[in-house]
Amino acid sequence: MKSKYVLLASALLISVATFAQKDQIKAAEKAMKGGKSQEAATILMEAESLIAAATDAEKAQFFFVKGNALLDLANKNVDANTNLSLAAKAYQDLIGVEKISGKVKYSTQAAASITDIKFKLINGAIADSKIDKHSDSAKKLYDAYLLDKKDTINLYYAASTYVNANEYDKALELYDNLKNLNYSGQGTSYFAVNKLTSQEDFFATAAERDRMVKLGTHEKPRTEAISSKRGEIYKNMALILVEKGKTEEAKKAISEARKANPEDTSLILTEANLYLETKDFEMYKKLIAAVLEKNPNDADLVFNLGVISANAKNVPDAEKYYKRVIEINPQYINAYINLSALKLENEKVIIDEMNKLGTSTKDMKRYDDLKKKREDLFKSAIPYLQKAVELDPKNSDVSKTLLGVYSALEMTAEYKALKAKIQ
Repeated sequence: MKSKYVLLASALLISVATFAQKDQIKAAEKAMKGGKSQEAATILMEAESLIAAATDAEKAQFFFVKGNALLDLANKNVDANTNLSLAAKAYQDLIGVEKISGKVKYSTQAAASITDIKFKLINGAIADSKIDKHSDSAKKLYDAYLLDKKDTINLYYAASTYVNANEYDKALELYDNLKNLNYSGQGTSYFAVNKLTSQEDFFATAAERDRMVKLGTHEKPRTEAISSKRGEIYKNMALILVEKGKTEEAKKAISEARKANPEDTSLILTEANLYLETKDFEMYKKLIAAVLEKNPNDADLVFNLGVISANAKNVPDAEKYYKRVIEINPQYINAYINLSALKLENEKVIIDEMNKLGTSTKDMKRYDDLKKKREDLFKSAIPYLQKAVELDPKNSDVSKTLLGVYSALEMTAEYKALKAKIQ
């Protein structure tokens, strides 16, 4: 008889807990209606320990109200980063509960809120990156990826941003995830100019863009091919591993990548760059030869060979590759810009030496020689800068550089003509 009373007492305890839980959810909903999201969050926090005993319907309702309260706090800038993450977790728990129960009441609204949170995280990451808060930016991008793992570009951007934050271990972890996903990022982007803002808008599909052009809201449609990012991913992995003294691991990672993606020439370039970094010049030359043999008329590829050579301070080869790019595609503006940079990069060395000279006859003669050398250097860069300005008149950096050259050479007429064009 005694045991029956014990069972009855337990049943009463569960019943009381359930009533208390329902009351707390209702109280939280009432607080939310009154705009008191902090009060609602506090009430629900007190009810958290009771939720395990609730029905699926009550659990779903609890997580829905919790998610709404935390999202509202984040929108009010109350510990925004933490509350966004906690809100997303609450909505995910809700969807999980309704998926198991088979009764969907809040999941559609929760999914919409998760999408909203995802874009808030991405926009927050962009804002953080602009003020050099790269670590915060990377975490937000990674959290955005965790909310929608189909959108793998956020994982790629998170890894790259961790590199900017000098958090190489975390970057390596995310790059390894990208490697396991065999992520390339290759695809096509679609753009058109918004007639209202005069700004170029991005569209996910050609059909979406073309529809807006047809409606008359946009004009000047443009399609842009997105090249593979595998080369950059493995390059950064390799550089991190080399920095850690794990050169053989770096070589193995790139070798495996090439086997998995034999047609991806960016990976050959990455491997070549690794051998260049480790001063294995013979292997470097062998890989470069393989790249050229595979695609001798690929302007982007040859341009990248120029960049690699320039980074290695191999100016003759860099100049040779950039000039080859221009032969392949005379409109390739970056080849002209980089050629002019090659010509101008020794100016600082000349200026430094000139500033150290005295007033002796010997020093004055050396000064005149250096002055002539500097003028010749400027003159050699002019044709490439002029062509770059012709191809892209709106490129202010190139225009400013050419104006500086004209000024140094006292080419007054040319200076005034260019200044009038860009104002």
